[in-house]
Amino acid sequence: MKETKNITMPKLSPSMEEAVLVAWAKEPQEQVQAGDVLFEVETDKVVCEIEATEDGVLERLCFEEGDPIKPGQTVAVLRA
Repeated sequence: MKETKNITMPKLSPSMEEAVLVAWAKEPQEQVQAGDVLFEVETDKVVCEIEATEDGVLERLCFEEGDPIKPGQTVAVLRA
C-alpha cells in the first residue's frame, strides 16, 4: 500500500489567522517533486507560493480556489 501524507497550510507569520486559496498550480493525479509550487494563497499582506516538501503524486485537493484556509488545516493529500 502506498503511503499518503497530508499537506497542511503553513503559518506564514505569527499573526496569521487564515489565508485565501488563490490558485492551484498542480492538478489531482499529477506528479509533484519537492520544490514544485503546489498552490498560491493570499494573506492580508501578500500572495505566497506554497511548495511541495517531498516527491509524490497529488492524490486529492481539499479546498477550492477562493476558500479560506487556517494554518494547520489539510490542504491536499500527497501519495508517496
